[in-house]
Amino acid sequence: MKTISTWFRHGTEAVAASFLAAMFITFLLQIFSRYVLKTPFGWTLELCLILWVWIVFFGCAFLVRENDHVTFDIFYLSAPRRVQKVLALISAAAIATGMLYAFLPTWDYIDWMKMRKTTTVRNPLDGNKIPMRTIFSIYAMFMLVVAARYIWRFVDVLRNGPPETDHELPGHDHEPPAIQEGDEVV
Repeated sequence: MKTISTWFRHGTEAVAASFLAAMFITFLLQIFSRYVLKTPFGWTLELCLILWVWIVFFGCAFLVRENDHVTFDIFYLSAPRRVQKVLALISAAAIATGMLYAFLPTWDYIDWMKMRKTTTVRNPLDGNKIPMRTIFSIYAMFMLVVAARYIWRFVDVLRNGPPETDHELPGHDHEPPAIQEGDEVV
């Protein structure tokens, strides 16, 4: 299972890096066309925006870990373990429920966007403008993945209890190194 997880993580990192590289190359092409050719390509700006939307939601769905988020957990960390478990269960259930509850209305709007198309970017395979539904479908995937992650977190908290803190990295020592005599303290 760990091998599959590692391969999946590396694959999603490669996809996100490819999106970022494509956006950077498109951005450089935009600068080149504007300042060297003196005739800016209109599609470069729109493609950069599309790639940015995909980078943000794809990355947040598949790459951003729980301990990468900014949290305000002073009360959570100062609470007893039983209260932490209840708070962790409530927050995981609330996020999963909210995402699942909002999914159908959100998908309805995304599906409605199929009638709108990109202004300048065309599908390289058939030459047609790209439907906005295709572009914003990544948000629907983001919602489902986040809901699944928090359902998994809910089950994990039920089985194993709440994490000591979301700031700890698995497999690392949590004790700070001991200060030896002669060490300089800054």
